[in-house]
Amino acid sequence: MTDAFHYPPDLFDLLVEAIARLNRGKKGVVLFLQGAGVADEDLSEVAYAVKTNAGSINKFEIVRNVLTKLNARGDSGLRPRREIIKRVTEFENFEGCWPEDRMKAKGLVASVREAVNARDSFTRMKQERDFEHERTLERQRAERAAVVEKRARIEDVSNRLSALFGMDDKPQERGKLLESVLNDLFKAYGILVREDFRRKAPDSSVVLEQIDGVIELDGTIHLVEMKWLNAPVGMGEFAPHLSRLFMRPNNAHGIFIATNGYTEAVLNECKNALNLRTIFLCTLREFVMLLQNRADLLEFLRKKSHAAIVEKNPYFEVLA
Repeated sequence: MTDAFHYPPDLFDLLVEAIARLNRGKKGVVLFLQGAGVADEDLSEVAYAVKTNAGSINKFEIVRNVLTKLNARGDSGLRPRREIIKRVTEFENFEGCWPEDRMKAKGLVASVREAVNARDSFTRMKQERDFEHERTLERQRAERAAVVEKRARIEDVSNRLSALFGMDDKPQERGKLLESVLNDLFKAYGILVREDFRRKAPDSSVVLEQIDGVIELDGTIHLVEMKWLNAPVGMGEFAPHLSRLFMRPNNAHGIFIATNGYTEAVLNECKNALNLRTIFLCTLREFVMLLQNRADLLEFLRKKSHAAIVEKNPYFEVLA
């Protein structure tokens, strides 16, 4: 029996009847209970009555008296309660019963087994429900914690990005920090693959190319380039990124992020490139608005990609 506490009334009555009929004499009942580990203090009253005035108490009263005390013990009576159940349900030799009690005793033992099995099944189902409920609560707690952590990381990115606008006297440092800030934004949404990627010659430490970031969006690899310039991005800054993109397999896409837009030459070149590769252009303003509006980065990137692929518009601005 898996019930860790008390005998319920129906099982209690079955045990009283069964134990009394499984033993021919009153001393046998006392020994049965003693062998199950019942404490002497719970047996002393009935044991004394049996010894000094056996006619004052019957077998059923002995069992009821002891089980009542045992039931009141709570956890401290758990072990003997379980042992009594075990001994009754495993009882097989009914030759020691009074002949007129054998059939009743067999039926009572079978009834105890059925009651225990039913309660064990109920307990197991309850445990399974409780376990599943706890798993659901744990999953919900983890989801809430993940949301809080994500918000904190995005808020940190927003603060760091705002701080960059006060670094006009440190353009090189600001450009490097921009990479870190935006890559951390990608990380917060779980889409960053690699940041500040350098490919070196196999036989030397010479850097053949450097990519500011690599992300995976909807199963497609995107090479990301970021530039903080005071003027629109021209072909001199854009061409290397386009070249790196064309050096990759056909399924690689490109993203360019700039602070002050792009020249007409870049826009035209990008539109022409869409015939062969998917590439779309972003402005830092879009990311600032995204953070201010608490918009979804994944949805933002999908809109940009959709405009480039379907509408052949690599410079579709998303500011809402």
